Amino acid sequence: MSVLLMPKATAVWLVENTGLTFDQIAEFCTMHVLEVQGIADGEVAIGIVGADPIANAQLTREEIQRCETDPKARLKLLTKDIPETMQRTRGARYTPIAKRQDKPSAIAWLLRYHPELTDAQCGHLLGTTKSTIQKVRDRTHWDMQNIKPTSPVMLGLCSQNALDDAIAKAARVGERRRKEAEREQRRSERDKVEAAAVSNDTNANS
Repeated sequence: MSVLLMPKATAVWLVENTGLTFDQIAEFCTMHVLEVQGIADGEVAIGIVGADPIANAQLTREEIQRCETDPKARLKLLTKDIPETMQRTRGARYTPIAKRQDKPSAIAWLLRYHPELTDAQCGHLLGTTKSTIQKVRDRTHWDMQNIKPTSPVMLGLCSQNALDDAIAKAARVGERRRKEAEREQRRSERDKVEAAAVSNDTNANS
């Protein structure tokens, strides 16, 4: 059974490059129509580079044109005869040698578009080290002149779901820290008010 690769990135590409309706894109990419509308409004999938389903051999230009002329038509995913390999769920993730040189570009992309991610999260996503991340961050990497920020999903270094999960986790941590900071600030202000009240009472009684 064929499965659409990088559905969110594909939706970004379809929104930007076709005249398909939000309903057509949402159904093809297994997304909610409001999420697709959010992509068009620039509120969803910020920083995600569109994935061309034609280049990925998952759609044809003719199929897109067919659905552009008929809003009620639905896109059909191209089927592949090659059986899908089982996903590896345990053990360290192996990165092919040909893709290892792409890691610095993926690191640069994450640092630029998702600075909320920790070095540990970036390292886990890309299978790289904190040392390499730091060298890209402070621009001391030996190949810095050739590093161009590129989505790790487009480079095949991680899945869109893994990237989305990491971003969501970072957002939750950031929100929790923000609330803790607000509580600490309110606590500090309350302590100051109470201290001032005690001081005023002391002065009034003296």
